[in-house]
Amino acid sequence: MNGMLAKRFCKVTLPLQVCKSYAGFYIGTMEEGMPYSRESVDYWETHGLAQAALDSGNWTQKMSL
Repeated sequence: MNGMLAKRFCKVTLPLQVCKSYAGFYIGTMEEGMPYSRESVDYWETHGLAQAALDSGNWTQKMSL
């Protein structure tokens, strides 16, 4: 699955993955090892919880940057 916001606003196709920020883990995209778009509304406390949400599709897609 690819990042909807990355595609819609930046015209790039990047795969969704678990990313980390100071607020916690989120579902987003990265390019060349750097965060590109935050796709999830949600944040999770651990990488494992975020990965489980990504794998199951149980997360909320942001609708705008």
